[in-house]
Amino acid sequence: MTSINRSALLPYQVRQIYDLVNDIESYPAFMDGCVGAEILRREADIVEARLDLSKGGIKQSFSTRNFLEENRAIRLELLDGPFDRFHGTWLFKPLGEAACKVSLQLEFSASNAVLGMAASRLFDKVSSDMVDALARRAQHIYG
Repeated sequence: MTSINRSALLPYQVRQIYDLVNDIESYPAFMDGCVGAEILRREADIVEARLDLSKGGIKQSFSTRNFLEENRAIRLELLDGPFDRFHGTWLFKPLGEAACKVSLQLEFSASNAVLGMAASRLFDKVSSDMVDALARRAQHIYG
């Protein structure tokens, strides 16, 4: 089982950062290794989406169901992909009027030893960089 825990203190409102994380279709524009993103279904508090990842010659796609708690959390569960276990959570905590803490917690393990090892390495690299990429995107969008 691979676990990833990343967080950052950002000089932006929770709403701004929550909106960037929930803007899944824009991930290829700012997340290294994410080459495609598609919303499969969107409801008031649930989004199903597919991400296509590619890095170092390894390509992999996976789909998640994301449970939205507006401006507080986004909880991820696997729908389809190379993992037998996958779950994650984005957490958003306000720090005054104009700052927040964003955290990403992921746990996953691969279903196939050979394919899984490659998928795990790819996903580990991409997901480890997600919080940094989010901070850069916020700077680009909000200044």
